[in-house]
Amino acid sequence: MIKHLFLGKTGIFRKVALANIMLIVNVFAWYSCVAVILQEIMDVLAFTSSETLSLYTVSFCAVTGSILLGTSLVNRFGKRNLLLFWTLLGMICSVFPVFLGTETVVNALIVSVLFGMSFGLGLPASMAFFAESTVPENRARFGSIVLLAMFLGIFMLKSLMTSNIVTNSIILACWRGLSLVSFPFIRHQGENIKRSAVPSLISIVRERSFILYVIPWTVFSLINYLGWPISAKIHGEEVIRLSATAESIIAGIFAIIAGFVSDSFGRKRTIVSGFILFGLGYAVLGIYPSDIFAWYFYTVVDGVAWGIIYVIFLFTIWGDLAHDKPSEKYYAIGILPYSLSSFLRVTAGPFFAEMISPYAIFSFAAFFLFLAVLPLMYAPETLPEKKIRERELKGYIEKAKKVKEKYT
Repeated sequence: MIKHLFLGKTGIFRKVALANIMLIVNVFAWYSCVAVILQEIMDVLAFTSSETLSLYTVSFCAVTGSILLGTSLVNRFGKRNLLLFWTLLGMICSVFPVFLGTETVVNALIVSVLFGMSFGLGLPASMAFFAESTVPENRARFGSIVLLAMFLGIFMLKSLMTSNIVTNSIILACWRGLSLVSFPFIRHQGENIKRSAVPSLISIVRERSFILYVIPWTVFSLINYLGWPISAKIHGEEVIRLSATAESIIAGIFAIIAGFVSDSFGRKRTIVSGFILFGLGYAVLGIYPSDIFAWYFYTVVDGVAWGIIYVIFLFTIWGDLAHDKPSEKYYAIGILPYSLSSFLRVTAGPFFAEMISPYAIFSFAAFFLFLAVLPLMYAPETLPEKKIRERELKGYIEKAKKVKEKYT
């Protein structure tokens, strides 16, 4: 079955698709462990609040700047060359903490910049490879497989981490090096993909369909960072960590379902259902913010909704909107709201947790999630209408056959 999720009947595209999974899973798992290392460095050096804010700000700017820079470099040096440089840079920067040291705040900031660049520089190009390795009618399903592999990769790599920075650096360098295995297959893609004129960032953000999807995604991302710091204050860090683990498992499972549903019934319906689940979760927390069972309910629906949102807003919709155009800049802009949400969660989140009542913040979140759905009502469906009708007709025919078999 997985064989048919990839574009083309030849083996080349399937190999390119599998190589692409390796690239994306590799870098996301790598950066999740890098974030843990940076947190450990801050704990060891006993960063003040201003120093912590500086490190997070520098890291966010490095990731954002490198993502945008990568969209320009890909046209100058080519996708494959940029991805190769990106991988080698990640391997080198993985061992930088050993040679540079992290005994001072300045060194920690330098390491943070290097890690951020090693994550963001080739990310738009790798996501564009993902879009070019799929077609709209299987893109969400393919994305769900990548997402599940990503969660498994993160779990596996984190299980290898130790308390020794030298050992961790070697493990991370070797892990990034594993993606070099994919490059012999990546070279074939340029022979099969037709590329049109490269759109500018300005032209993309002026597209009506892009605006109608990026606005709810941005609103959701900005709201999402509020919940976890407040809940950590109420229920404690340990409960939140366990909830995050459970939520990742739930998201990975439901991502597969969301991928098939999205490719069968369309992106809009699937996205709206995810937003409804988020709003329901926040509404329950707004009524019972201190109830642990309300938090458990929120964890479940949040995990299901994140499975939907991850598949569509990280992997699917931007490739759909690009159509036959190069999609690096679509993915670059589409990734930024999620990056901003992660930044705000660790910087502004604790401040709001102290200043604003949980009743108010969760009710506020539920209300604005409702407003975020409105632009989706006017957004075009990016899954071809013909494919939706074909699959609906196929479903009707199968039902008719079952009815006929039952009564004959």
